[in-house]
Amino acid sequence: MEQLVNSPAVAQGLRKVEARIRRLSGSSALPGINAGAGRIVSAGGKRLRPALTLATSLALGKAPDRRVVTAAACVELIHAGSLVHDDLMDRATERRGTRTLNAELGDGKALVIGDFMLARAGLAAITAVSRPVAEVLAATVVELAEGQYMETSDLFNPARTRESALRSITGKTAALFRAGCLAAAVCARASTEDRARVAAYGEKFGLIFQVLDDLLDLTASSAQLGKPAGNDLRQGVYSLPLLLSGTDLGDLLGRDMSDEQVDEALRRLRAGDLVANTLEFCRGLASDALAALPVIHDSEIAALLYGLPTAYIDHVAGVSSQLTGVS
Repeated sequence: MEQLVNSPAVAQGLRKVEARIRRLSGSSALPGINAGAGRIVSAGGKRLRPALTLATSLALGKAPDRRVVTAAACVELIHAGSLVHDDLMDRATERRGTRTLNAELGDGKALVIGDFMLARAGLAAITAVSRPVAEVLAATVVELAEGQYMETSDLFNPARTRESALRSITGKTAALFRAGCLAAAVCARASTEDRARVAAYGEKFGLIFQVLDDLLDLTASSAQLGKPAGNDLRQGVYSLPLLLSGTDLGDLLGRDMSDEQVDEALRRLRAGDLVANTLEFCRGLASDALAALPVIHDSEIAALLYGLPTAYIDHVAGVSSQLTGVS
């Protein structure tokens, strides 16, 4: 991911995206909303989604112009707004070492600020990009809500299926990666086939990103994560890596897991096939992502997009192997 966001062409575009994000997040008539939204967009993050939007535009032969930059900023605003809602649902008090908006301002104000960010992205898309891009982003917000709803419906469900977990993360995470790629393709006036291809690439990479994020929740340390390890287990989110692991945790899973039970569950998972099975699944997704890419004439951008899925898998494999001994 570092290679993508630090690529000169992408980095140049990201500086413009950053300025646009700050203008949009500070555009409310109410200073309190601006302050809250500003806290969220300034809280860190690699800007991976807008970086992928910019790279897709470059891959399709279009230097990122004002419309592409705005589309990329809208994608990040939607992501940021969804994080506010995630923290509310999880009753989280900290994210990346910083107190969450709901912990700082209360649930009501945090909810409104998250709503503002989603709505502001939609307004910017329709007024400063194009109607087709606005429609892509609006449909994606629907998918985000549906994916999150499916996950919530399956909390603490010991019978959750892999297919159900995959549908949920496709909606709540992969859809926004897909939307960034598709928005760039629409701005670049790409062919119908190329739009479908880059959208498929974005979705497959988004799935890889979420599956590996869920894997890290089960393999990385609390210090590495910036939150308690095994948090998904505590919250009843039986993620795809857990379901792929083949490890029997029936005597441990459930509501009100103690710290000792979480530690024992993590020990069993790390000693089993959790990492190997999850990495194998992600490598299959990576193969599908690369097969979806259209012909890219810019060799630098081609190398970035072709290398991104495998590079991220290798990175997470290295982090996970530090604790599990699996590579």
